Amino acid sequence: MIRQYELVERVKAYDPTADEGALNRAYVFSLKAHGAQIRASGDPYFSHPLEVAGILTGLKLDCDTIVTALLHDTVEDTLASLDEIENHFGSPVARLVDGVTKLSQIELQSDHTKQAENFRKFVLAMSKDIRVLLVKLADRLHNMRTLLFIKNDDKRRRIANETMDIYAPLAERIGLQTIKDELEDLAFAEINPDARNSVLARLDFLRKESGDIVPRILTALREMLAGHRLRVDVEGREKRLYSIWHKMETKNIAFEQLSDIVAFRVIVETPEDCYRALGYVHSAYPMVPGRFKDYLSTPKPNGYRSLHTSVIGPERQRIEIQIRTREMHEEAELGVAAHWAFKQAEGGSEGKQYRWLRELLDILDSAAGPEEFLEHTKLEMFRDQVFCFTPHGDLINLPRSATPVDFAYAVHSDIGDTCVGAKINGRMVPLRTQLSNGDQVEIIRSTVPAPSPTWEGFLATGKARASVRRFTRSKQRKEYATLGQAIAEKVFREVDETFALPVIEQALPRLKLKSAEEMFVALGQGHLTGQELSDACFPRRRRPGVASRALSLMRGRSGPTKAGDAAIPIRGLMPGVAVHLAECCSPLPGDRIVGIVSTGIGVTVHTIDCDTLVSFGDTPERWLDLSWDKVDTESTIHVGRLSLIVANETGSLAELATAIAKCKGNISNLKITSRSAEFFDILVDVEVEDARHLTDIMATLRAIPCVSNVDRARG
Repeated sequence: MIRQYELVERVKAYDPTADEGALNRAYVFSLKAHGAQIRASGDPYFSHPLEVAGILTGLKLDCDTIVTALLHDTVEDTLASLDEIENHFGSPVARLVDGVTKLSQIELQSDHTKQAENFRKFVLAMSKDIRVLLVKLADRLHNMRTLLFIKNDDKRRRIANETMDIYAPLAERIGLQTIKDELEDLAFAEINPDARNSVLARLDFLRKESGDIVPRILTALREMLAGHRLRVDVEGREKRLYSIWHKMETKNIAFEQLSDIVAFRVIVETPEDCYRALGYVHSAYPMVPGRFKDYLSTPKPNGYRSLHTSVIGPERQRIEIQIRTREMHEEAELGVAAHWAFKQAEGGSEGKQYRWLRELLDILDSAAGPEEFLEHTKLEMFRDQVFCFTPHGDLINLPRSATPVDFAYAVHSDIGDTCVGAKINGRMVPLRTQLSNGDQVEIIRSTVPAPSPTWEGFLATGKARASVRRFTRSKQRKEYATLGQAIAEKVFREVDETFALPVIEQALPRLKLKSAEEMFVALGQGHLTGQELSDACFPRRRRPGVASRALSLMRGRSGPTKAGDAAIPIRGLMPGVAVHLAECCSPLPGDRIVGIVSTGIGVTVHTIDCDTLVSFGDTPERWLDLSWDKVDTESTIHVGRLSLIVANETGSLAELATAIAKCKGNISNLKITSRSAEFFDILVDVEVEDARHLTDIMATLRAIPCVSNVDRARG
């Protein structure tokens, strides 16, 4: 255990201006507060905050951060209060302790929602002061070092999984590579001890086989570079066990195929020397194709800068060489903690400069709840990078499987919301196209925001997914409200009453709802029926003929909808949001249609002669008489489905496609359902304007000799 004077000496060694009195007071305060508390290891509990402070002195952090480390568990685990801490150590330290305390319950719980909520608090706290995260990482590191003393196997595994899922990626994001590596190795030993032991055994075998090959390679590299009068330091170290195993697993390669089990670092004076050293290395040794990475011109999101290359080096060994300056090396090891300006900044405001943190805050704003936020954040933290450029040459880093839509949201949320197309390197591409390193991406925008819910199937970034979900939720609520109001107006007409909001507002207490809008949404979602609304607004009246009208609709006895009757127009509603067009009958404008209300889904639209409607005959309250809105449908493309029998002869499909194209239809899908020596049975989805347009296409197809039969496909 570190002694009091030793801790003070460590801090004063790198920060002579540190407040020695505050350090001593914090030491004594924490020692007294924790008193006789004991850890699972049997050590005094005070040893834990002391070791956390010691880890942070290794990062050369400021005095307030070290004081916070000593006090970080006092509010949570002792009788000490934040007011006491503020009185003794000032408000900056109190804010830091409060920030860490709020994160104390972040560990994975059986209650997933609670864990997600605490993670949300975590992000908010570290966004205000990044030092909160530094203290928490040091806290987690010491807890992982003593994990073996916890007797409960499930608890150890839970803590290890959480470390791998949350804390290690966060450490990487702020550039704390040494802490990230150690956290991963400690968690790896608990989660998959067999794999760890296997890698360890292979490394031991390699050391015995190769002997002192690493020192020989180091000597050869130093001599080669010294011959070019380049001042360098060369060092080499084995990769961490988890790093080796992870690369073997993700790339599906054997241990023998790894080229960077031992990484050699060349430390030079200036960035220009980095490129000079790279030239000398490539001149002396053959480069392995595809293994060069320039993180100087395009740094990683956490600020990491270096040149990476793999060569067939001394003694014909395949090795990885990293070339960087001394400053870059310090930043690579210590990340944000390497920046002295940050350590001296009031309140740690410099932490807000990290783009990834701003992206997490954007996700927080867009997420519907803590669980969704946690989902998107994990997605955001685990990602290999590709680097793309805007038309103006600005660099945008994205995950490996990112698409132009991810790119658009990375630039700005408004650009993502209005994205309708994209060009990659000057060529139009589908929005689901995956980006590659060096791509120049141009986003084509509309004037109206219209993200598609179908985008979620190919999006790779948490920010893009959260934004699309936010828009969809907002659009969905508006459409449910619009549909619900139309249903409410229809209910009023059926009882011969004029639609009036005051009447609905008076009925809200009986419906246990707070507002008319909430009632409309519930009605549109199917959580509230028209009959329930009618009973609440007009308790002594009964809607006439609900069952008989549903039966009439089902049998197709209702005539065409006339202006001013009780049919609900599908006005301004996007298919797939509050209103869903049934795939079994593919209704089109001009068809007589009815709707089936499904709880939590909205309304599914069927043609009046759809066979599926028979199954809803015993639930007449779910039926709605619907109509198309001519104004809304004129410019909308709909899909009609045709069932064809086509002769099995050369060119028949070509004739079919040509005929549809001449009628200004567009084939969106084609499926051969059965075939024989003479005929094919085919289902064709055709984009058309309305039912009349589809009828014209059918007439044209019937005139083709190779087409034996054409019908609309019905469910």
